[in-house]
Amino acid sequence: MLDPKLIRETPDLVRAAIAKKHLEVDLDAVLAIDSAWRAQLQEVEALRAKQKAANTAMAALPKGSPEFIAKVGEMKTVSAQAKEREAQLKQSEEKLRQAMLSVPNLPHASVPEGRAPEQNVVAATHGDIAAVSAGARPHWEITGFEKLFDFARGAKVSGAGFPFYLGDGARLVRALLHFFLDENGKAGYVEVSPPILVNAASATATGQLPDKEGQMYETTPDHLYAVPTAEVPLTNFFRDEIVEESALPIYRCAYTPCFRREAGSYGKEVRGLNRLHQFDKVELLKWVHPATSYDELDRLRADAEQLLRKLGLPYRVLLMCGGDLGFAQSKKYDLEVWAGGQKRWLEVSSCSNFEAFQARRAQIRFRSKETGKPELVHTINGSGLAVPRVLAALLENNLQADGRVKIPAALVPYFGKEHLSFA
Repeated sequence: MLDPKLIRETPDLVRAAIAKKHLEVDLDAVLAIDSAWRAQLQEVEALRAKQKAANTAMAALPKGSPEFIAKVGEMKTVSAQAKEREAQLKQSEEKLRQAMLSVPNLPHASVPEGRAPEQNVVAATHGDIAAVSAGARPHWEITGFEKLFDFARGAKVSGAGFPFYLGDGARLVRALLHFFLDENGKAGYVEVSPPILVNAASATATGQLPDKEGQMYETTPDHLYAVPTAEVPLTNFFRDEIVEESALPIYRCAYTPCFRREAGSYGKEVRGLNRLHQFDKVELLKWVHPATSYDELDRLRADAEQLLRKLGLPYRVLLMCGGDLGFAQSKKYDLEVWAGGQKRWLEVSSCSNFEAFQARRAQIRFRSKETGKPELVHTINGSGLAVPRVLAALLENNLQADGRVKIPAALVPYFGKEHLSFA
């Protein structure tokens, strides 16, 4: 959520920033709602002052006197007016809150112009895509693939996009998760095992609601949401709290299954492990001082990249353009691995700085040493990493002539073997 004062005082700046994201927002309507709320607030404050003055005057009058009785009547009238206006003000506050939730975060100045994914900027590359296995093929075409990754029975039990992982397939998923968590721990992230169902307040705080409501799975009658990412419960860990400035930065990581409807996906994007409704992911999250947030974003991105380097996977880093940035992010990098069988890039991590956008919604603050007053933290997160597409790239790029998949050296201690066999 943006600072209402920023919208009030610099509406043209906000309009230009929103235009860079190519999003449609009726900022005039938001300003009108804000103006009406402020007018009502002034009226309520004036009535409260009048109540206080009448109270003071009554205290100086003899009880039972004509003047006292007159003041009692005046007090009742003012009290009734104040009660009515306060009820109206409460309704206006909720209307303003909903209007403010419709306003996206503003992009950082370094975010490039652009409307479509094709206009994202390649910020870095690592590895030689020509050096992957000569026998690379799409993972779903590998002989015996369905013996370890059973999509047909998953669809029978739950629906498309909910596969079963069997035997060494399940073991490899577990190996990846343990590897990610251990490496992130070495980088200073404290491991957390969070809830995987969250309430609406939590999803609103991180920006999933109302922006991505159609992509989330909701339970009834409890109205809890299955997490689309561990970002949601992790960020809300400090909701409505004030941390000491000396505690910043705070690093956390968490593994959760993630649940997304992924509406609108089609074609090659949804084949095999490319896009699932339930998948495993390790999330990295930071609460940081505003003065260091972009340095911390670079460090988080480097932590995620290091995992791909240790797995020997060629990858590239995209700096997202305004139109592909997202509702809540100020700046975002996507990490994409090369899948040699499909001959395409697959996103495995998004590393984002939200500045104070999430923190204002969640009221996560630190107490400034200089002023002694609470200030909003900045939040940063990224996948470290998402399993399915990393797994897809490993299967495709490391496929050997004998049909087995060579396991990266860094993963062998976790998997227990140097090869994955589909036999």
